[in-house]
Amino acid sequence: MLQLGKKNTLKVLRSVDFGFYLDAEDYDSVLLPIRYAPKDLKEGDEIEVFIYLDSEDRLIATTEEPFAEVGEFAYLKVKDMSKFGAFLDWGLPKDLFVPYREQKMRMERNKSYWVYIYIDQETDRIAATAKIDRYLDKYNPPYTEGDEVSIQIHSKTELGTKVIVDRLYWGIIYNNEIFEPLNIGDKKIAYIKNIREDLKLDISLSKVGYQNKISDIESTILSALEQNGGFLPLHDKSNPEEIKAQLAMSKKSFKMAVGGLYKAGKITIEENGIRLK
Repeated sequence: MLQLGKKNTLKVLRSVDFGFYLDAEDYDSVLLPIRYAPKDLKEGDEIEVFIYLDSEDRLIATTEEPFAEVGEFAYLKVKDMSKFGAFLDWGLPKDLFVPYREQKMRMERNKSYWVYIYIDQETDRIAATAKIDRYLDKYNPPYTEGDEVSIQIHSKTELGTKVIVDRLYWGIIYNNEIFEPLNIGDKKIAYIKNIREDLKLDISLSKVGYQNKISDIESTILSALEQNGGFLPLHDKSNPEEIKAQLAMSKKSFKMAVGGLYKAGKITIEENGIRLK
């Protein structure tokens, strides 16, 4: 069945001067304009396309990809306003509409907002809402510690960075566990660190247990630096056996720990080694 607002793999029925008609099953056919079609496309081929409605509410297919599909969250910028609502840039020629009733606060042009994309049951049109909490489950997250999840960076708080987990749950990455830039809207792979009593999720960007291991290695390096006058003649070009002999660790672990210590501002990296700050 054809899915509006999502990618569909459809068969080419016939070609015309202005594009290709694709088999849209219950909807008969849908046009793929010539400007979006691969040059070698022909009758009988199958092609993956995104289906949406054009400015006249006709089904249209495109090989262009929107920033998000129906059923997903996205951080999108307002391109224009009207007396009915806001129009967001979602990567397609026709902008995404957010009615005023679906805005948590009055949206403003050129500002970005988190929205959830859905099909309006009254109009059968693709729309968006800024009232995203209604689409996030607050109960019984089906995870165990260490599970891999997909996250979207939602916002920064005093405690850390708030994230959307698997498009279903709220989570947080605490400030003292963030060692890389996190930009709002970014998508990343992360891990369940803890499921709290209130069923909220603590998230780690590293595999659970890994950070503890790296912390121990970092402590070993710092201790060795203090015992050697603040300098160790070890670097990323050092022989693995030399690193193992001096620090009892692998070169891979050494490099990863040195990177963490450098980002934390605890050491400097020089041409011939590392130095305690």
